[in-house]
Amino acid sequence: MGKNKLARWTELGSFDNVIQPTIRDVSGKDHPMKGKWNKELFKNENPIVLELGCGKGEYAVGLATRFPEKNYIGIDIKGARIWRGAKTSNEQKLSNIAFLRTRIEFINSFFITDEVDEIWITFPDPHPGRSNSNKRLTSPWYLNSYRQFLKNKGIIHLKTDNTELYNYTKTVACYNDLEIVFSSNDLYSEDLPDDILSIKTHYEKIFLKAALKINYITFRLDKDKIIEDVSRKEKSE
Repeated sequence: MGKNKLARWTELGSFDNVIQPTIRDVSGKDHPMKGKWNKELFKNENPIVLELGCGKGEYAVGLATRFPEKNYIGIDIKGARIWRGAKTSNEQKLSNIAFLRTRIEFINSFFITDEVDEIWITFPDPHPGRSNSNKRLTSPWYLNSYRQFLKNKGIIHLKTDNTELYNYTKTVACYNDLEIVFSSNDLYSEDLPDDILSIKTHYEKIFLKAALKINYITFRLDKDKIIEDVSRKEKSE
């Protein structure tokens, strides 16, 4: 490990806005912060918004800057990436953002029922190919996981350069009769419904420079509706 990376790891451990549990802390058990984010970390009762697979946290930081009346939590397993977002947040003295270093599959260990208002998924690993669809962060398995802590009709946003992931997510939403608030397979070719969509991550800038289209879909997740996998139905027919 290089000196710079080692220094970042050391600094990350000193940040008050970063939580880094071990797998042993969350595998099959609840983390002590579960249900206490507002009371113990943010010290307010404002809505909580998650960014899953936040990378360097550009989107979460951008949102936290624009909406101080909401609390943001960026989640990623890569500590070297989270370091950048956490450091920027501290430099800007943002008190409404935190970072959680963990795997998304353990997310239910951190949030209780109705603790989260909204979810952003920005440029995640698309896991191409039908056999990998269950690994996608918008797959039925993950959506059913989010139902456990997202408020009823809570909004999920997906922003991606990957057309396959966008089409897959839209199919899952339509198949399960979820309300699609807005969708576009070429986001910047039309008038944006909200300026928050103009926040651009490091990778998004690279994609746009390469003339790739940006796909976006936002939909509401029903708490009492079990999300079914359309691919299983297709196999049975």
